[in-house]
Amino acid sequence: MVPLATLGPLGRLPAPGTWGSAAGLLWWWLVVDKVVRPHGLGHQVAFCLLTVLAAVFLCGVAAHILGRKDPPEVILDEAACMPLVFLGVALPAGQKLPWVLVGFGLFRFLDIAKPLGIRRLQALPGGLGIVADDLAAALVANAALHLLVTFVGRLL
Repeated sequence: MVPLATLGPLGRLPAPGTWGSAAGLLWWWLVVDKVVRPHGLGHQVAFCLLTVLAAVFLCGVAAHILGRKDPPEVILDEAACMPLVFLGVALPAGQKLPWVLVGFGLFRFLDIAKPLGIRRLQALPGGLGIVADDLAAALVANAALHLLVTFVGRLL
């Protein structure tokens, strides 16, 4: 269970949360965007929800095995929540990469700074506490990205 929750060696690299987020971005691009998205928004939501639920379980078990509440090397939470940043966002054609980088940056900022009460979610028990703050950061980043693409994207 621990190797899954640490994404193998990625969780032991410097800045593990960033590596977990990068893995989540790759997961979004290769699986969620390319395979699941063509089936519609409902399939994307269901797939992402199942991924997040699996992360709650696996991160909780890994934390228990490691004997720490939220071990920094457990980064499956970032990877599982990253695709939610792009859920339902219509990324402008020809400008996809810059907007993906904006979404990644928003998520990392919110995951690190934990504003808007996001930090308090870490107090939840087990894997739920490990994943909930990342889930909230992803949902806030999603809302911000929707607004930015809608209003700033029109100006570009």
